Amino acid sequence: MRSESRRFLVLGLDGATFDLLDPLMAEGEMPFLARLAGGGLRAPLASVYPPKTIPAWYSFATGLDPGALGIFGFTEPDGGPGKSRLVQTYRPTEAVWDRLGRLGHSVGVINFPLRAGHPLNGFVLPGMLSDRPPTWPEGLREEVERALGEPLIPELPPYREAQRDEWMGLATRAVDQRARATEALVRARRPDFLFVLFRETDRIQHQHWSELTGPPGRVGEDLRRFWRQIDRALERIDTAFRAEGRPAVTLVVSDHGHGAARSDFFTNRWLEAEGFLRFRNGGTDRRRGLVARLLVTVDRIPGGRRLLRPLADRLRSSPRLDALSTAVGGAATFEAVAPRIDWERTIAYSYPVPEGIYLNRYNPSLTAETARDSIREIRRRLESYPGARIEVLSPARLYRGTRLGNAPALLLRIDGLATEPRMDFSYPRPMLKERPGYFYGSGVHRMNGILVASGDGVRAERVSEPFSLLDLAPTILAAMGAPVPASMGGRSFADRLGGAGG
Repeated sequence: MRSESRRFLVLGLDGATFDLLDPLMAEGEMPFLARLAGGGLRAPLASVYPPKTIPAWYSFATGLDPGALGIFGFTEPDGGPGKSRLVQTYRPTEAVWDRLGRLGHSVGVINFPLRAGHPLNGFVLPGMLSDRPPTWPEGLREEVERALGEPLIPELPPYREAQRDEWMGLATRAVDQRARATEALVRARRPDFLFVLFRETDRIQHQHWSELTGPPGRVGEDLRRFWRQIDRALERIDTAFRAEGRPAVTLVVSDHGHGAARSDFFTNRWLEAEGFLRFRNGGTDRRRGLVARLLVTVDRIPGGRRLLRPLADRLRSSPRLDALSTAVGGAATFEAVAPRIDWERTIAYSYPVPEGIYLNRYNPSLTAETARDSIREIRRRLESYPGARIEVLSPARLYRGTRLGNAPALLLRIDGLATEPRMDFSYPRPMLKERPGYFYGSGVHRMNGILVASGDGVRAERVSEPFSLLDLAPTILAAMGAPVPASMGGRSFADRLGGAGG
């Protein structure tokens, strides 16, 4: 059955925020997005917590919060202490495209983070979680690559300063290629609903936020070229989708926003200092602390950053040099340090979700009563921590859903997300107040995503109060005439999109 209702195109810009897009639109770098935003509904879009790619996009797709999905980050506990695995998928929960497909709508999903495509009334070309995940139907990737005349570009590799030109060029080509691949699939399969994700936007902002938000004349031409390519890709996909002539609505959305990364909070260092995490045989290797302090000191002297960035590049790209770094400075990752933790005396630790603190189920003396007392005391001390503004959140109160078996006991939000919580032991003290230039990039996630809706029946409207990421699935279903399950956590705003089903 082919629907006669309005068709829906959803364009995902991972990590996009109006804080960055508004200046780009004002400077004429993104004219198509400016037309959409000016002629339709524009509003901020509040993410779920933690505002991370996997739980956020999965919440968008299903209309369920992380507590209902049981997904709180990229990874989840798996086996003994210090062990984790990549989250498997949101399935068997249904995504909005599964529900639409069952009602006879043809659907398409491109580059959504899935380990594999799955049977539905349409096609799935997954991305992000592996270079060549299985598609639905089988052979779809090869079909697209034949149409393009080249292999599909996978997720961007780790960034290295010495390879900036190549990395930025690859990101820009990947955006253009995804637009061309989408055009080919739209022409061949004519979906009623289509989702296309651009992950490159998030990677660019993580690495180059400080440059992107600097004075206009100092933003590199390679960065401007990238955002111009994003705008052209959005326009090409929108044009191809509307070529069929039937009424259509275009949504441009993000899973979360972005902002400056100012500081880092090493949660396990804090737990160690407060006596909640204990080591055997004297704790972590003191060499790591000495090396970290030396590197931070060099980073802050004139010319030091120029010396450290090439060194950091080489360490990240060479297993031999990484092994040498560990030999000289000691292990830093939680996985590497975990065997030295005294698990029979440790009360709490942070792993595998960096925003979370977990109670240690491997401690035989931790009873239900002592666990409650420990949680209260950890909360009290964190909320009074003098070096940062730490909000301590309870998953049971934060989420509507109750699948909390893999949830942390507590979640942290520090300095309004300007301070990023970390699980590793790269620095000897809990707080690194000023992030070094050789560290993890200059951008970090925020709650403030974007929503732009334009098309048949959508009137121009600028809304200041944020919608919720959870509102999108019920809105799409309602606007396409599909029933909205009572289990969904958001509220439909289909009435603001007008037209049939509004």
